[in-house]
Amino acid sequence: MGKMRKLYKVLAVALAGVMISGMCVLAEGQKEQKEKEVNVVFTHDLHSHLESFYLEEEGEEKIVGGFARMMTYLQEKRGQEGELLFLDGGDFSMGTLYQTVYESQASELRMLGYLGVDATTFGNHEFDYRSQGLANMLEAATDSGDLIPPLVVCNIDWKATLEGAQAEDGALLQKAFEAYGVQPYIMLEKSGVKIAVIGVFGEDALACAPTCALSFRDSVEAVKETVKEIQEQEEADMIVCVSHSGTWEEEKKSEDERLAKGVPELDLIISGHTHSILAEPIVHGDTAIVSTGEYGARIGSLRMVEKENGRWAVEDYQLTLLDDSYESDEKTAEKIETLGETIDSEYLAQFGYTKDQVLAHNPWEFTKINGLGEILQEETLGNILADSYLYTVNHSDTGDENPADVAVIPSGCIRDTFHKNKDITVADAFQTLSLGIGPDGVPGYPLVSVYLTGKELKTVAEVDASISPMMSTAQLYSSGLTYTVNPNRMVMNKVTDVRLQDVEGKVQDLEDDKLYRLVADLYSGQMLGAVTEQSHGILSVVPKDAQGNEIAIEDLEDYIIYAKGRELKAWECVARYLDSFEKEGEDSQIPEYYNRTHDRKVIEDDKSFGAVMKNPNSIAVTVFCIGAGVVILVIILILVIVRKVRKKKKN
Repeated sequence: MGKMRKLYKVLAVALAGVMISGMCVLAEGQKEQKEKEVNVVFTHDLHSHLESFYLEEEGEEKIVGGFARMMTYLQEKRGQEGELLFLDGGDFSMGTLYQTVYESQASELRMLGYLGVDATTFGNHEFDYRSQGLANMLEAATDSGDLIPPLVVCNIDWKATLEGAQAEDGALLQKAFEAYGVQPYIMLEKSGVKIAVIGVFGEDALACAPTCALSFRDSVEAVKETVKEIQEQEEADMIVCVSHSGTWEEEKKSEDERLAKGVPELDLIISGHTHSILAEPIVHGDTAIVSTGEYGARIGSLRMVEKENGRWAVEDYQLTLLDDSYESDEKTAEKIETLGETIDSEYLAQFGYTKDQVLAHNPWEFTKINGLGEILQEETLGNILADSYLYTVNHSDTGDENPADVAVIPSGCIRDTFHKNKDITVADAFQTLSLGIGPDGVPGYPLVSVYLTGKELKTVAEVDASISPMMSTAQLYSSGLTYTVNPNRMVMNKVTDVRLQDVEGKVQDLEDDKLYRLVADLYSGQMLGAVTEQSHGILSVVPKDAQGNEIAIEDLEDYIIYAKGRELKAWECVARYLDSFEKEGEDSQIPEYYNRTHDRKVIEDDKSFGAVMKNPNSIAVTVFCIGAGVVILVIILILVIVRKVRKKKKN
């Protein structure tokens, strides 16, 4: 009997062990089942770069990017990880010749759909084509029959739009958005996870979209309300935002960091607009912000893993350079080629060009596009582009008998550079200044012609010297001017010795009250015209006509330069100038003049008292007078107090 009891005990212990082991296995299996993850890939600011392009990487020029290479990457990724959540942060258009068939072909949206993008949003450059152009593009995308990605944006203020000055354009866009199916957010399911994707358009993006007819609500408040709606009406496991707002090194300027802190329910923000390359995500609370840079040179990827608290952690974050280790997918390349077949006939024929036509050979090392404008200095790339404006205007019948004296171009309008020992084609010339569209509805910003006084030209130089260190996109490159900048001087008083200078280096003093003809692209002209208002009158730049009558910013389009009966485009000036150079064999060659700088912007880093106080402008004199006045008042106050103390002691 005792032996039987021992046997039962042994069997009971063994059975308990088996049950415990089984429960552990079951618990582990349940744990694995509960652990959710989503693989995410993302892009933003693709700017019509459907084809591969040159990029300087670690001092070496490489051919990178392009949708055909991106497709190869995606196929590999899908083969390894299965379902992907593929999101884009906007500004998918405006940057190459493919944008010129934006309205008729909608190449960018159709290719995003072809790649399998699950959602995208609007960037400021989608509005460059004005309301009718954007509406036409959305209709062309829908009518193509191709798979196209959902568009999401939650902070359009339709009430303010339809009651505002541009109500007619607003109504046009409202109808186009409804026909396309634009929504504040969409619901997706990936790997068993229910995901809400919200879109938002930033404050700075709106400031960069002068032709946008829409009004927008504050992004944080709008996203908060949308998140609340999602929580009440949907069963979302994760909330992601595709934002065209951006991040900056200075946190307080970063709209997407403000969004992350203001709406902590967001799990992930795909951050477009500022072209930021974030080597690591920016994390605020449980919200991660990610960016992979511009043009599709890199594609971002990460894995979202659910945490115990139901929120999500970012793992395996990578920014992958799409270099020659990724072959081009043939079918994708063929589709891109088909979409570009009408570029010559629909767009370039009116200028007398074809996209692959060689304009000149470049034997020189030009300024790299990476970091352009970040250092206050003269740039060879800026010189040749600004010179192209003066050359073309002064060699064309523009209806103005006065030759142009000065041309300016901001770094933010320059989108590409010229590569050493390469032939420069019409497509390359276009890409350097590819932004915008004119009132004629033809892609490319037109040039405008205005008159400024000599005193105002000095102010333009001061705007460059004082503002561009804080805003790299505002740095100006000029033709026709020379000026010296001392960074040690007071803000708004950094410039000395501003004079006219021709391409041969001959200088001429400016007369403060004399009118000088200045040319710039339409967008830059509008920005210059806003200097007085933006600086609250501290700096004064008032565009005028040849008779000295003031031009309102809203009337600047009346001063567009026309040649041969059509708008003279900024990129066209580049093409004409390159084509004008002397022939070396069969092709033109960029002259050696552009292999160096020419004292157009002289940086004088001099901390001496004489240099710091040299030639003070009216702003500096006013500040010095105010400072001197304060000092005098302090001295008087001290003397009064001393006198009272002495008098008190005597008493």
